[in-house]
Amino acid sequence: MDIKMLHLQGHSIRKIAHLTGLSRNTVRRVLREKAPRPFHTPERGSKLNPYKDYLAARFLASGLSAVRLFEEIKAQGYSGSVIVLRRFIRTLKADVQSKKKATVRFETAAGQQAQVDWAYCGQFKNQEGRMVKVYAFVMILGFSRMVYSCFTTSMDLATLINSHKAAFEFFGGLPKEVLYDNMKQVRLSLDKWNPLFLDFANHYGFVPRTHRLYRPRTKGKVERAIQYLKDNFLVGRCFDDLTDLNVQNQHWLNHVANVRIHATTKERPIDLLPKEQLCPLQEVAAYELAVPTVRKVDNEGFVQFQRSRYSVPPEHCGKTVTVQQKDRRITIQCDQLIIAEHEMASRSDSCVALPEHLQALWKQSIENSRAPLPSWQIRFNQAVVTTPLSVYQEVA
Repeated sequence: MDIKMLHLQGHSIRKIAHLTGLSRNTVRRVLREKAPRPFHTPERGSKLNPYKDYLAARFLASGLSAVRLFEEIKAQGYSGSVIVLRRFIRTLKADVQSKKKATVRFETAAGQQAQVDWAYCGQFKNQEGRMVKVYAFVMILGFSRMVYSCFTTSMDLATLINSHKAAFEFFGGLPKEVLYDNMKQVRLSLDKWNPLFLDFANHYGFVPRTHRLYRPRTKGKVERAIQYLKDNFLVGRCFDDLTDLNVQNQHWLNHVANVRIHATTKERPIDLLPKEQLCPLQEVAAYELAVPTVRKVDNEGFVQFQRSRYSVPPEHCGKTVTVQQKDRRITIQCDQLIIAEHEMASRSDSCVALPEHLQALWKQSIENSRAPLPSWQIRFNQAVVTTPLSVYQEVA
């Protein structure tokens, strides 16, 4: 631009070369060109170039460190520094990581799949001053991107199942399959499902699936839904308690999350929901959950369950029992036999006891409180010597 401007001002090639510090040949070449040449960084030779193919093959095959590779190519005649080698290895690592993250987006048919996951949301003080952890349960339908979420203080199996039931009611039905990560509530090991969760899935007729190990991107829809929940709903808000948190969450689901234009489908999830063709809930009876809990009977003949105490016969003190709750009825079993049944306590920190258990406990306590026999003995086996009366008469 400067050369052409000086030429338009009437300066000669010699004068332009003098003013710009360039050679006259360079000035002539620029004036002949209709457009400026794009700049290209000149290629520079590197002592590492002859060894790059070898290094790439060795690194991709075995992942050797730069120090190990430096020793190998140094023996082959490399005279450069290890810094240049480290810089080249970093480019190889970047290529490997980008290939690992490459994911093919998997779109499911209507009503085919939902994805589920938990999200840890922080630790807060409750009304009693105790620190409790808060989790978010998130389920998203793969076709419509309709999302449901709720917040809990536990991720146990009972909470997971109840959250599923609430999600199915929110959607008005359920899909053919649900995808999870390898959480213990769903899958105990690679070849063993959690029998209680499998019973729940069989009851509703959906197929549980888990993604491949160390491949969480397989359920990327729910991962993005969790991030959206945290960024768009949680950040910058204040809640009175867990109930208020879930109430505001329900409002957010109905007025924000499911009525926005989704970035992928370019439609609102609420508009695509009727096309999901979910299995209606009316065709499935409500699932009644009864999760056995292992407890140990204390020395007073009681077991602790859901912050209340329930009595058992005193002969089971110190034994391990299982406690189940069903329809506000507490059942306690020992060795597959029911040893006690109670109505569920109306409030926490209660003590529920049957009269016969207390009577048996008193009787056992009285028997155990009797004075124990001495730990030593005295024998009176020797015959007592008696003096005849005639002896005394003779003495007299």
